[in-house]
Amino acid sequence: MLHTRICDLLAIEHPIISAPMTGRATAELVAAVSAAGGFGLIGGSTGGPEWLREQIRMVRERTDRPFGVGFISSAPGLQALVQVALEERVAAISHSFADPTPYVQAAHAVGVKVLAQVQTVAGAVAAARAGVDVITAQGTEAGGHTGYNGTLPFVPAVIDVAGGIPVVAAGGIADGRGLAAVLMLGAEGAWIGTRFLASREAGGAAWAKTRVVQAGADDTILTQAYDLAQNAPFPADVGGRVLRNAFTARWHGLDDEVVARQQELEAQVLAAEAADDARNAPVYAGNDVGLISSIEPAAKIMHKLVLEAEQILRERPAKLLR
Repeated sequence: MLHTRICDLLAIEHPIISAPMTGRATAELVAAVSAAGGFGLIGGSTGGPEWLREQIRMVRERTDRPFGVGFISSAPGLQALVQVALEERVAAISHSFADPTPYVQAAHAVGVKVLAQVQTVAGAVAAARAGVDVITAQGTEAGGHTGYNGTLPFVPAVIDVAGGIPVVAAGGIADGRGLAAVLMLGAEGAWIGTRFLASREAGGAAWAKTRVVQAGADDTILTQAYDLAQNAPFPADVGGRVLRNAFTARWHGLDDEVVARQQELEAQVLAAEAADDARNAPVYAGNDVGLISSIEPAAKIMHKLVLEAEQILRERPAKLLR
């Protein structure tokens, strides 16, 4: 049975955390992941404070297992959202795209753990100094918003500066092979988004899930086009990994022109999302889409991830060592 330090720290059975995907990681998915032995994170920046409180309580109606809330910490309105999570005493909160230092003491004071997702070694150093409980090293293969460091070299680099704080790997992990690989790198678990996007419980449009299943590993692009068009609140050194479409073919790399036409392009994107127009609406997904061939219940995804990883870790080393 797989068991790492985050299993004890977060009181979970399996070292798997489901990413707080905005608009996708709502109560149904989070409850399903946690009930199956992982750690589900609500995408806490999707709605306002009362929406978040409702989501937290909906998870508790479905399971008594631990779960948390993840935030886009560079976005406006963060303080009110964090306050709801602390008042509701979720097991953990996660911060991304901002220095977590201002939020650690208040969380620890009420017994809430703090996870920090980082995209640079400098960010990992800052998170360690802040006293977070877990550092998530996010590689560029991740879907959604991410940096430019590859998962394979970035995870051990973060472990080297974490000062003993458990490190979780994110980016391109969709099956047991990926889970086993990051555990062998020294990570204490995997943070998984895109694979759970293609689950029955994930929120969002059915057509977007279908696109994820149909896409291959060559079909994603890390771009600033959507963030600039929508004036999104992300740091300049972060991009959005999406499935390639007509919008990225037209606007990727033309940052100055996108900024100059921001209002026009934002209206175009909003209209595309409302019309389920896959040519122009973004589908945030990681390089691991090529490993995903079906939409399945989250519990089944969890079971397969763990079973495959355990089998690999039992059998593969014996075949390599003589």
